[in-house]
Amino acid sequence: MPPFLLSLLLLFTISVPFSSCIAVGEVITCSGIVPMKYRNDKISIADFGGVGDGKTLNTKAFREAIYRIQHLRRRGGSLLYIPPGVYLTESFNLTSHMTLYLARGAVIKATQDTWNWPLIAPLPSYGRGRERAGGRYMSFIHGDGLRDVIITGENGTIDGQGDVWWDMWRQRTLLFTRPNLVEFVNSSGIIISNVIFHNSPFWNIHPVYSSNVVIRYVTILAPLDSPNTDGIDPDSSSNVCIEDSYISTGDDLVAVKSGWDEYGIAYGRPKLWHHYPEDNRIIPVRWNSNRK
Repeated sequence: MPPFLLSLLLLFTISVPFSSCIAVGEVITCSGIVPMKYRNDKISIADFGGVGDGKTLNTKAFREAIYRIQHLRRRGGSLLYIPPGVYLTESFNLTSHMTLYLARGAVIKATQDTWNWPLIAPLPSYGRGRERAGGRYMSFIHGDGLRDVIITGENGTIDGQGDVWWDMWRQRTLLFTRPNLVEFVNSSGIIISNVIFHNSPFWNIHPVYSSNVVIRYVTILAPLDSPNTDGIDPDSSSNVCIEDSYISTGDDLVAVKSGWDEYGIAYGRPKLWHHYPEDNRIIPVRWNSNRK
């Protein structure tokens, strides 16, 4: 599948009322549905022992930094700064009212140790699990029940090192469903911008059961033969704005979902909308299943 440039002129908007969109010249943009916030409180992963040498495992540093943000609850939230360097880590959870900021030259790289990868329950709209029954591996960067979260920076990289997972898929040795690169579940007020996503084990960006999500100015890359490396998969969500992004992957570039087959139909969430800016039509569309 060829690379795809998702620009303002080819605006893809899901469940965003026209009144929430703004006109810039003759171009309509929906990114204003979630305002970008400035955080006065700033910390660096280096403050928690983070080492960007590409070899040191930084899981403890990420988890301690985010624990600090979660429990100190600074007014207006906190920004976690990732300086230039390659920061190897296991998967980790974000928290509400935070910004994950990747400097130019910063890389957050997933470990390829699959045996320690956390397991979580299948999503209810996916029933038994998307690939294997009984569970799924947690996304590399994960958020559940969060509010007011930003992932941004100076085009730093989030690298899933997905080839080890692709090989397991090809060899049929997977025990559970592969992890997404970034997933937000039951969350709202999310912005993802100015970041490069590279070699996801499975889907790259997956907002599910969420609302008020803006994804813009992102680059998503994976080899053309990489299995199921969808770019952006808005799933059972509302008020999702995607614009000005470059996506070149081995599967769908943007795939609107509402669960999977009979499980998605039974879960029944929610009604989605397509906004067509060329003539300002807002059309209700029901997506009951994904048959990939």
